[in-house]
Amino acid sequence: MTVSLQGNTALVTGAGRGLGRAFALDLARHGAKVLVNDIGGDVSGRGEGRVADEVVREIKDMGGDALANYDSVATYEGGFNMVKQAMDAWGRLDIICSNAGFLRDQAVHNMKEEDWRDIIDTHLTGAYNILRHAWPVFRQQAYGRVVLTSSNSGFVGNFGQANYGAAKAGLIGLMNVLKLEGAKYNVNVNCLGPGAATRMTENLVPEERLKTMGPELVAPAVTYLCSPQCDASGMIIEASSGDFGRAAIVRNGRVHIDDPTADKVEARWSQITDLNGAQPYWNMQQTFDQYYASKSAS
Repeated sequence: MTVSLQGNTALVTGAGRGLGRAFALDLARHGAKVLVNDIGGDVSGRGEGRVADEVVREIKDMGGDALANYDSVATYEGGFNMVKQAMDAWGRLDIICSNAGFLRDQAVHNMKEEDWRDIIDTHLTGAYNILRHAWPVFRQQAYGRVVLTSSNSGFVGNFGQANYGAAKAGLIGLMNVLKLEGAKYNVNVNCLGPGAATRMTENLVPEERLKTMGPELVAPAVTYLCSPQCDASGMIIEASSGDFGRAAIVRNGRVHIDDPTADKVEARWSQITDLNGAQPYWNMQQTFDQYYASKSAS
């Protein structure tokens, strides 16, 4: 089987550098037309530049088709403009890679309100701003592929990243809902947990390790997730240094306690928290089924 994106159009946000650039280039290599979005800001999201133009030039130099976009994902209008630009240019939109973001790291007791708000507005609300306008397109054409760039900071936490970790964890919740809303329309939504050498990681990862973590080693996972050949939805895929795997929210079999009290919970705590035999937590129906199974068994 050959992964092909011929005839597909893609919107990649934060595509001027790092991971987004690698995603845009690899999607283009596989045949997609690409709307390259980037406001050109620094690692803190401040400033501006025309780095999107450089990526468009690279895509065109390899024989592909691309356009630049400079709207901010943090605004509802920006999301509308991106979708409209893609539709006006190519008549359809098949792929969204929501990747735009930056860092404003501070321990929570030192974090300014604007640093919390700006991170949430870009990483989490930014994904909504695009998908809100793209979703009617996906429904009408009965097709769509979405990759949301999450992070280990959202999975397990990272000191000084309360804003960033909350936003990245929020994307997992967004994915879990949209996998359900998109299922009947052949719209697949997945999250990516990348590890790559970028401006955002250069001060977090030892230099020797960064040399093995090129963004281009992550991009193939995104390209496959965005392809018609991939039917996965609702998955968290990790990718770094050519290593690929799946992360998941899991749950155990539960422990039923008659007439529960805090003392009884304490007495059964090791069983309650035992993850041996835990299974991926897939949907709300699973919650209800397991609850009734636990009640019946007791």
